[in-house]
Amino acid sequence: MQGMRSEAGVLHLDLDAFFAAVEQRDKPSLRGKPVVVGGTGGRGVVSTASYEARAYGARSAMSTAEARRRCPPGTAFLGGRFAAYSVTSRVVMDLLRELSPLVEQVSVDEAYVDLAAGDHDLSTDGLTALARDLKERIHTATGGVRGSVGIGSSKTMAKIGSELDKPDGLLVVPAGSETDVLHPLPVRSLPGVGPATGDRLSAVGVRTVGDLHERSLTDLVALVGQAHGSGLFRLARALDDRPVVPDREAKSVSAERTYATDLTDLGRLQSEIRWLADRVVARLQKEGTAGRTVTLKFRRYDFTTLTRSQTLPQPVDDARTVSDVATRLLAGIDRTGGVRLLGVGVSGLATYVQGDLFAPDEAPVVLDTEDDDPETPEPQSRSWHPGQDVAHADMGAGWVWGSGLGRVTVRFEGPLTPPGPVRTYAVDDPALVPAEPPDWRGTEDQNSRS
Repeated sequence: MQGMRSEAGVLHLDLDAFFAAVEQRDKPSLRGKPVVVGGTGGRGVVSTASYEARAYGARSAMSTAEARRRCPPGTAFLGGRFAAYSVTSRVVMDLLRELSPLVEQVSVDEAYVDLAAGDHDLSTDGLTALARDLKERIHTATGGVRGSVGIGSSKTMAKIGSELDKPDGLLVVPAGSETDVLHPLPVRSLPGVGPATGDRLSAVGVRTVGDLHERSLTDLVALVGQAHGSGLFRLARALDDRPVVPDREAKSVSAERTYATDLTDLGRLQSEIRWLADRVVARLQKEGTAGRTVTLKFRRYDFTTLTRSQTLPQPVDDARTVSDVATRLLAGIDRTGGVRLLGVGVSGLATYVQGDLFAPDEAPVVLDTEDDDPETPEPQSRSWHPGQDVAHADMGAGWVWGSGLGRVTVRFEGPLTPPGPVRTYAVDDPALVPAEPPDWRGTEDQNSRS
């Protein structure tokens, strides 16, 4: 590992409310309005809320039902369009790679850049000018998405820098001033300090990073365990020598749960598999990847562990498919005596590809599965989800406003048009078809309407 840096040369970029920003770019009628992206069904979870929606208390990881209660009428609740986010993300990552060969993409909307590996002026003025220029280039190249940039002597300082000034922020933390910036901050602003750790620290009077700095390593290890305690000890002193590692490829994404009492009921096992599949898919979508192999891990009451896998013809990243495959794998296992642990994983990852997202029998590609909601039977052969890109033979390109009772309502507009008209059709109208995401760069005909 490299030693501590003597200059601020690590940049962290975090795109602001990224999914919502792409939706507002592509749907002019939603600009400046509250937008929530995520699962739109009964068990949906918010993936991203626009800053307008955050003003009402909507937050990522909140249930969609709670976000609906908080946000005013007229808030747009949209399913995700991961193909659109991936294309935009690639444009941004390509700009970062122009700055340095060392770019570590953490997820679809976040990355670290080692500026010392490029030919840059690493003075505070030089870094500030570089960051300003980068932010403008991102805004132009993406058709309006904004990002927050932090630059510091380590990954930790760069990430904290980008978070302290959101949205559309820019903060350079000069080498040598790390503890001046860190110590006044609440301890919860440190990466890896969740609510539980925060509460435990708060209970012993540790509320700021400065308070944390005063605690001995022995104290911290006693409080939160060896790995976490020594990590916090180093963070409070701004000691972070992790290198920027390009093309960090996750080989698999998985989630598992251990049960206090052995599970035997098949219905409960199936609902657990759905819950695990939702978690795995939310991570796949955040990282902009999809995988071809679904694995089910099954630990019996006697602690013998079995795994079963199935490889699919094309990469998937939707919860229903992952859940269905894992449930089929479960059917082939002897469950007598009960289950102590269940796990669901997806491997064979590829950068997100637009598969057959809108095959007739598939759930919308959002962060929940809607297969068990008895309130909304789907008699029609084709299902539309809010926010989905469509094209109409006469009206041109648009997006699904909503659907139900055999009708689908579409707003006809695109990133380069003014807000457009709204029309309603039968769900099986042959003139209306799913479409690819619109191109905001103006390199193809946006809308065939005159």
